[in-house]
Amino acid sequence: MQPISRAPQAVARRGLALTPRAFWTLTLAALLVLVQAIQAVARPDSFADLAERFSPAVVNITTSTMVAGREQGSPIVPEGSPFEDFFKEFQDRNRDDRTPRRSSALGSGFVISEDGYIVTNNHVITGADEISIEFFNGTTLDAELVGTDEKTDIALLKVTAPQPLPFVSFGDSDIARVGDWVIAMGNPLGQGFSVSAGIVSARNRALSGTYDDYIQTDAAINRGNSGGPLFNLDGEVVGVNTAILSPNGGSIGIGFSMASNVVSGVVDQLKEFGETRRGWLGVRIQDVTEDMADAMSLAEARGAMVSDVPEGPAMDAGMKAGDVITSFDGVDVDDTRGLVRQVGSTQVGKTVRVTVWRDGKTETLKVTLGRREDAEAEAVPAAQPGAETPMEKDLMGMSLSAVTPELAEQLDIGADASGLVVRDVDEASDAYEKGLRAGDLITEAGQQKIETITDLEDRVTEARDAGRKSILLLIRRQGEPRFVALPISEG
Repeated sequence: MQPISRAPQAVARRGLALTPRAFWTLTLAALLVLVQAIQAVARPDSFADLAERFSPAVVNITTSTMVAGREQGSPIVPEGSPFEDFFKEFQDRNRDDRTPRRSSALGSGFVISEDGYIVTNNHVITGADEISIEFFNGTTLDAELVGTDEKTDIALLKVTAPQPLPFVSFGDSDIARVGDWVIAMGNPLGQGFSVSAGIVSARNRALSGTYDDYIQTDAAINRGNSGGPLFNLDGEVVGVNTAILSPNGGSIGIGFSMASNVVSGVVDQLKEFGETRRGWLGVRIQDVTEDMADAMSLAEARGAMVSDVPEGPAMDAGMKAGDVITSFDGVDVDDTRGLVRQVGSTQVGKTVRVTVWRDGKTETLKVTLGRREDAEAEAVPAAQPGAETPMEKDLMGMSLSAVTPELAEQLDIGADASGLVVRDVDEASDAYEKGLRAGDLITEAGQQKIETITDLEDRVTEARDAGRKSILLLIRRQGEPRFVALPISEG
């Protein structure tokens, strides 16, 4: 292989009389052509073909709602004002104007089947008495509501058309990458059909809901775009435009679209049942922190810590508070958010394998999932353990006392409660930094139940002898459980 500095002479020996300057000029020109070719593949010259092809499946949605008329309010101007008589006469004319009025709202949507199923946002049609669909060609049809899901802000509508309708299909939002081109279509600000383009700015955004999985985009999204599709360059819907982040109500390049892999599952259930039917495991969970992982000898801080197991599928399968769920139905669990989404998208009644970390080793449980909607309709009381021996001591920055009947009544924690009551917390301590406060009830230490100060001291000694730097405590505050890992001293 010849050194690059001799390349011009090598070319010359092959019969091409090129000077070194000419050689490098041709080389740079070739590189420029290659770069332009790559850019042509990565960035289309126009989105016109895509917009023309799929715009017939994008619709404008107008909703109509009857609202109560105005009632007489407070005076418009202060008493004694020179305009008092004028405005009094105006109010008298309208005093009894309580006739119901019809209010309208606008949004967007898209057709997903030739027989007329249409997807939009739930907030677009909430409270609507009438829903009208306007198609790209100007045709208008009335729609009926099939079902809604408030948790993902998705609604499914249905129209009856005299001929098959043009429609679009969902793509795989999980393969969308930050930087990919996307196109938003809809009816922004009631101006009619509009197209905007941008890129995927971020993925897996969570705004407020349990099942949130938003694609963030800088494609212009404004009011009225809600419910419209977000396309990839293959013409597949990868998101439903739902929300914007803006200080003034207008687009500033931060828009959010609910990921299609979430939407498609919701739509399938709404189409089949008219409602959602999410899987339910029946546990209270929290993320695993680094100090929790150390306290339980976990190799890394991942998984979902079970803080409580009320009556339900998990309890029936033998799951316990203190278990760390590391795998669900064959899929690794990284955190609580991922587990909640995975459980919710699993079929009700399905028996799944759940792997947990318990007492320094893994165990596999078989859990038959219930239905979350049924569970949410019932109040599930937190489990409470049994009795105590009066004793007080300062430990790990806390003033602790075993539960007495007087304390139980004062803190309203139940007469049968057991454990250690936190009477006070040193504000300079790790316990205070971790969020412990006076009135908290410690029911477990080192994943074992405690009833006395001696129990807690024994668990601390065991953790220290095992070489751990912290100990895991189960805390209950107003009945709600959570785990906290506190550092333990060497002495």
